[in-house]
Amino acid sequence: MSGYPKLFETSIESNIEGHTDIVNVATVPLLSPFRYPGGKTWLIPEIRNWLCRLSQKPKIFIEPFAGGGIASLNVAFEKLAHHVIMAELDANVAAVWKVILTDADWLANRILNFEISLEQTNFSLSTPPIDLRDQAFQTILRNRVQRGGIMAPGASLMKSGENGKGIGSRWYPQTLAKRILEIYNHRDSITFMHCDAFELIPKYLGRDDVAFFIDPPYTAGGKRAGKRLYIHNDLDHEALFSMMSGANGNFMMTYDDASEVESMALKHGFLIKKVIMKNTHHKVMYELLISTNY
Repeated sequence: MSGYPKLFETSIESNIEGHTDIVNVATVPLLSPFRYPGGKTWLIPEIRNWLCRLSQKPKIFIEPFAGGGIASLNVAFEKLAHHVIMAELDANVAAVWKVILTDADWLANRILNFEISLEQTNFSLSTPPIDLRDQAFQTILRNRVQRGGIMAPGASLMKSGENGKGIGSRWYPQTLAKRILEIYNHRDSITFMHCDAFELIPKYLGRDDVAFFIDPPYTAGGKRAGKRLYIHNDLDHEALFSMMSGANGNFMMTYDDASEVESMALKHGFLIKKVIMKNTHHKVMYELLISTNY
């Protein structure tokens, strides 16, 4: 390890002292069309630093729990890896990524031509989608008009919305269309896969030219946020840690600050770093970054 900078520290408390600054998310480009609960915009500088400190640029960057795809998009746009693989199990989210990477013009125009109102929104969301493109549009619409961007069953529509602007307060058609078309312009650098992370990861564990960014639903240690926010939230975290212990390449895992997570990481010989962030209610919190040594 002597030839590499030390990114992760085994002592959590000593590491906090040197990382008290909270990332200004305004400095991170917003590339995803999703408002995603648990999004990792604040973590992008850490991901950049991690990838740039590797001895070689990864041939493939893999995000097995892609969701809003913030990490993958920044890596692809900034060419921090030769190629990016995004994977997501949720069929609705998967529809969005599939359409963006193959039929972005249609989706962008559908968004630009939609007249946002409570009546039109209710009609659109209550009508079964006729095809993949329609499913993608409905998913984007639902994500933008429901409280907190939550798309899990039981989530409600915004009422007052941002600054009292109502249901359309997070509906920015020009911005959404622009982001979608920009992602399409980078389509040659991105592969999307609609699959289970536990099926994808093993295919690449033996490669030393792969970098994994793993951000699973936060359900370890009895955390309820993941169960409330995501449709697919039933996850065997111990199995995931065990799987990553066999990786020949590099990986970064991000988790809620929980004692159970720390125990699993130490059990497998992983190193832990605490990073400071603010949640959507501006409460200062810590999250864990977990990796192996180089």
